Amino acid sequence: MSDALTFLVKARPEAMGHYFRFLKEAGTRLDPKTRSLISVITKAHAQTERGLRQYVKRALADGCTPAEVLDALLMAFPALGLTRVVWAVDVILAMQLPGFTPEAMAGGAAAQWHDLIGVEELDDGAVQRLDRDGRSVFVHRAGDDWQVFDSRCPHQGTDIPHLALEGHTLTCPKHGWVFDARSGACVAEGDTPLRRWESRVVDGRVQARWPPV
Repeated sequence: MSDALTFLVKARPEAMGHYFRFLKEAGTRLDPKTRSLISVITKAHAQTERGLRQYVKRALADGCTPAEVLDALLMAFPALGLTRVVWAVDVILAMQLPGFTPEAMAGGAAAQWHDLIGVEELDDGAVQRLDRDGRSVFVHRAGDDWQVFDSRCPHQGTDIPHLALEGHTLTCPKHGWVFDARSGACVAEGDTPLRRWESRVVDGRVQARWPPV
């Protein structure tokens, strides 16, 4: 939150409380990915760099692929115009996030489902690193909820090894970025979450979907 909004919350708590309740309740019938992509578009329209960076990261954490972020900006072209689309892409490229390269984008539409593990093979609350079909992932189970994260650090793409896992904490060996393996959130040193892959359970097997390696 910006310094100005922080000030207004303190100076006019009742009025700003209504504003934030409105933001929280708006779009409750939309899934998190859709809400995040809409926020990316609104920040691009306002050319708010700090907000755009925040919501691009949130969109990725909510399961959006880089290709979906780019598609959202391009679909909003009639409202944004070329200048704002180019501005937004410049900001995103400066963030140096994995997956935002022409080569990676080319394979974004061909994402496929990959078999990972049987539901009975991972205890409730546990985290496990798996190598499947040329990609490594960390899988976390919380009851019937499964989270699958790319093993590559979003900072410079370093592959985080199994030895970096202590309990529910992952520490990248290159620059010490620390992640919560249950949510993918970066909790120390950095500010970008692990990329989350869409997952599902089919016939007792956990699957995740990602583009070709």
